[in-house]
Amino acid sequence: MTSLDDLFKSHAGTKRKFENPIEADPSQAYKTVKLQGNDDVKQSAQAEDEEDDDEAGPALPPDLEDEGPGDDEEGRFFGGGLDENAKDAMDFLDAQDGEDTMREEKYDAAWVRKLARDFEKKVNKNASLRAKYESDPTKFMESEGDLDDGTKDLSILSEHAELYEEFATSTAAAKLVELLAHENTDIAIGATGIISELTDEDVAAEQEQWDALVAAFLEADLLSLLISNFSRFDEADSTDASGVYHSLSVIENLLSQPSNTDMIGKEKALLAWLLERIQKPEKPTTQNKQYASEILSILTQSSRPNRNIVAEANGVEVLLTSLAPYRRDDPEKDSDEEEYMENLFGVLTSVVEEPIGKAKFLEAEGTELCLLLVRDGKTSKNRALKVLDHACGYAEAPAQDGASADGATQPHIAVCEKLVEARGLKPLFSTFMKTKRPDPVQTEHILALFSSLLRSLPGNSDARFRLLAKFLENEYAKITKLLALRRDYSTRLAAFDHSLESRKSGLTREERAEMELENIPLRLSEGLYALQRIDATLAWLVAEDDGAKAAIVKGLAETDESLEGVKGTLKAQLDGALEVEAAEREVLEALVGFLD
Repeated sequence: MTSLDDLFKSHAGTKRKFENPIEADPSQAYKTVKLQGNDDVKQSAQAEDEEDDDEAGPALPPDLEDEGPGDDEEGRFFGGGLDENAKDAMDFLDAQDGEDTMREEKYDAAWVRKLARDFEKKVNKNASLRAKYESDPTKFMESEGDLDDGTKDLSILSEHAELYEEFATSTAAAKLVELLAHENTDIAIGATGIISELTDEDVAAEQEQWDALVAAFLEADLLSLLISNFSRFDEADSTDASGVYHSLSVIENLLSQPSNTDMIGKEKALLAWLLERIQKPEKPTTQNKQYASEILSILTQSSRPNRNIVAEANGVEVLLTSLAPYRRDDPEKDSDEEEYMENLFGVLTSVVEEPIGKAKFLEAEGTELCLLLVRDGKTSKNRALKVLDHACGYAEAPAQDGASADGATQPHIAVCEKLVEARGLKPLFSTFMKTKRPDPVQTEHILALFSSLLRSLPGNSDARFRLLAKFLENEYAKITKLLALRRDYSTRLAAFDHSLESRKSGLTREERAEMELENIPLRLSEGLYALQRIDATLAWLVAEDDGAKAAIVKGLAETDESLEGVKGTLKAQLDGALEVEAAEREVLEALVGFLD
């Protein structure tokens, strides 16, 4: 027997096609048909009127042209060939038609309640007919088409967000969500598309209006239904692929509100599906694979709980395996695959911020892979350096992850040790010392790695001695490079600060303080971040080796500077507006003491 989906697919004009994001803006990939007036009918009628005005044949003689209705001998005809009663009737109809043409739809609470009622009737009618004629789809096919049209009619709500709260109080909002479980996948996909459109960030809704609608959707079990549909859709079919896309779009819309991030991340079935989806072999990379990686990136970039969930779900190994091909092969520029790769690196960078992520990174030999990417990669090189930077960085670990009674090593220390053990110093310093058009992004990550390695590698360990030897070799060439960079970043930062001071002119003390706070991110990007990493490294070298200290003092003196400048940078970091964690504060205070 013919399947229900196949029968419905024959219903012309009710499906929305999945659009390729290469050809269209993804954020506009599903904009359903808006309610339209009778424009085509009006245009046709207007054309007929214009044709009637142009009478065929020669012009009438002057006497007939001027002849009025009273000249008719029988008194039955009045210009248009109609008797008086017929003419009155036609005038009345014409007047009514004119009023209908000019009447505009009033979008208010009454309108949205009617829209909701009409939609609910179509949902209930289809459900009733499906139950009654379960074995004979032809009996409910017409109601299926009506339901699809009724679902599309809800699209106009996106243009009247002021009515969202009214719609949210109706049962129609829950009915719309329930359609995600409809037996006909085309109906489910259409409903998903409408929910995506109504919750889109481009909708001009106030926060409370958007919140009210989303709350009604979530209360109707939106998330669970979206997730269950992922296993139901077959992406080999373009319509089902659009269903996956619109489902991901709804999730992205929900994530636009940061408070939803942890809540959505708790849906382990979603994270499991995302991790599975990004592994699916595809050539070329499809839009949905890229979109899955993007959702994963959003979920982990600002949520520690979500990062831990991904790490516990074997996510680090999945990410490393998926990134391994980019050691030698670059993705095509401006392609879905390039965005996919960027997203994977973003997720991995976020996850290795956490102690469990660092531990999983070590287990999966992530340090070794990233060093290979640094050595051989092109597009992937900077991204791999960023991952190593975050993996080696200090992270506050729970008691069970830190140095315990049995002497277990904290994860960030273990990553630093592995980097040296895996012969990572050579590619790191080789990249740092390149003189031909150095990449500023690479440089910042390497400077952060120097600071982290000196902070974390145990004293008197072989790994620490090997690191120090690199700074001391070739007559302190690396220290000379550090001092040159320090001058460059100091100059840039001074120029920015001078510009900032000029903009503070005439402001009150409160306004000046507010401007300084707002400009902290810009100061960091204009050289402060790199300067802090350099001066921390210099302070460590001063404390570690007398020869290095002499080289640093001499280099600073060449531009009339001294260790006081280095000390000032570290003290400013301690006293700055940005919070410094207790462990980091302890290290910085110790470094300041070395410079006294």
